[in-house]
Amino acid sequence: MAIPPGVSESDFNQALQEFENIVGSEWVFTSPEAVALYRDTYSPFYDDEGERLTSAAIAPDSSEQVQAIMRVCNRYRIPIYPISTGKNLGYGSAAPAYSGSMVLDLKRMDRILEVDTRNHTVLVEPGVTFFQIYQHFRDNNLELDLDIPDPAWGSLIGHALDRGVAHTYTDFGRDRFSTGCGMEVVLANGDLVRTGTGALETSTMWQHYRYGVGPYVDGIFSQSNFGVVTKMGFWIRPRHRGFRTGYVHVPNYEDLEALIDVECELSNSGINNGMTFFGSDVMSPFAQDPEIRAQLPSSGPLDLAAIDRLRQERNTGFWWAKLDFNAPLKVSAAQWEHCQDVYSAAIPGCWFEEEIALEFPLSEEEKARLNTPGNPEMVHLGMPSLARFRGGNRSPRNPDPDWGHLWFAPLIPKRAEDIFRAQRVFDQAYRERGIDAGVTYFARIPMFWHARVGVFLASLSVGRDIEANRKSREDFLYLVQVAADNGWQEYRTPSFFQTEVMDMTCGFNDHALMRFYETLKDAVDPNGILSAGRYGIWPEHLREEKAPWHKRG
Repeated sequence: MAIPPGVSESDFNQALQEFENIVGSEWVFTSPEAVALYRDTYSPFYDDEGERLTSAAIAPDSSEQVQAIMRVCNRYRIPIYPISTGKNLGYGSAAPAYSGSMVLDLKRMDRILEVDTRNHTVLVEPGVTFFQIYQHFRDNNLELDLDIPDPAWGSLIGHALDRGVAHTYTDFGRDRFSTGCGMEVVLANGDLVRTGTGALETSTMWQHYRYGVGPYVDGIFSQSNFGVVTKMGFWIRPRHRGFRTGYVHVPNYEDLEALIDVECELSNSGINNGMTFFGSDVMSPFAQDPEIRAQLPSSGPLDLAAIDRLRQERNTGFWWAKLDFNAPLKVSAAQWEHCQDVYSAAIPGCWFEEEIALEFPLSEEEKARLNTPGNPEMVHLGMPSLARFRGGNRSPRNPDPDWGHLWFAPLIPKRAEDIFRAQRVFDQAYRERGIDAGVTYFARIPMFWHARVGVFLASLSVGRDIEANRKSREDFLYLVQVAADNGWQEYRTPSFFQTEVMDMTCGFNDHALMRFYETLKDAVDPNGILSAGRYGIWPEHLREEKAPWHKRG
């Protein structure tokens, strides 16, 4: 049995007995087989020095049990790392940021506590998954829907606290944390806090008004280690009534500026209210035409003149935008017509194609037809799936994968000039590091999950080759620094690199923001037991060793 760092064996054994008294012996995990389930199988440190490992795990069933666990951890100075469901693949999964910590596994706290079908809110515990709540709505014939990420096996609360994104409505979940309304939080000392109007014991509006009176504190519990969120409310939406998609094609490389500017006008006005995808028929490694694919170099810049010549010969566009509309079909028809009018006036030579128009509820036959490769992904229709695993992850085409990934995810302003500059910067960085060209397409076409910034998402491979993993780690940190040098910051980052990323990207005024976080940490967690090192926030007793901004003269 592993012992957490800084804890004696006798103290740990005593604490384990107290943990068993709180949750039952079957919910305290110390065997190697059980503890191995909390290992990050995607870790680029796998079987190498620096891998973050778990000493033990405990799975409470209530806020009261979490409070009792925190008190025991304080008494014996046991570092503990809460997870919701631990499905955060590519960002650290269930493994702690501080190796040797216990994991506080909240998966048993999976109750849907309240559902308001008239004002469209829910209150849930951390173990509630997207699949679970979607099925709850269907089983109970509730006229409600939820904006969903893919894969959908994760926790609503975990997704929100890591500021994850979904793929449907612009204003109802693409930025999950922004839809939160009211938290219940167990602090490191075991105290129980309710935020917003939940601070009023007789409150009737905890999920309806998020601010309450006084300072708004909910944000400090996201991407942090200041408390354990045991309940959280969310604003959701009425049942999906219709879905429509249409493509806008533009002929020239330079047309990207107008394509994006018009889309910003439409989406920021609420007319185009889904998640827009931007892409290119001639910059994709999946282009159907072999001559076009041949113009995509394994390294080096694109030959735009050659690509443009082929584009003209084949009468195809350079860029496209796929606009999504979530509304009854009569409404979305007017929205789509207006979008075509605005684009036609702004970009000479653009043209349009409508992909699909669906009315809800869908029949089982329609669902089965849609849930196949080549059709709109179910997640964009507000339906959960595991479609992301059709790629390089475990699937019928790849039943025994030998690799995973870690995500490099810098944010870029939603402007063509910034995108063109990022393309040049990252293409050069990939060449310098010898990163596979398969990554570069996705880093040329940002994902606009957020309303006003794109994510130049790159998946760096990890596996069981220690040297290859070491190269991926070095590549990742190199790319983060390149992004920071150009004014671009990560949207979120894997737990094992959080200290380095915060050091590279939060340096203003001698890391003033990090020093402020440390002041909060010392106040709410003086014994430093809770999620040490999460997003670079280390407790005082580990700070000189772990936090690089303290080592500077």
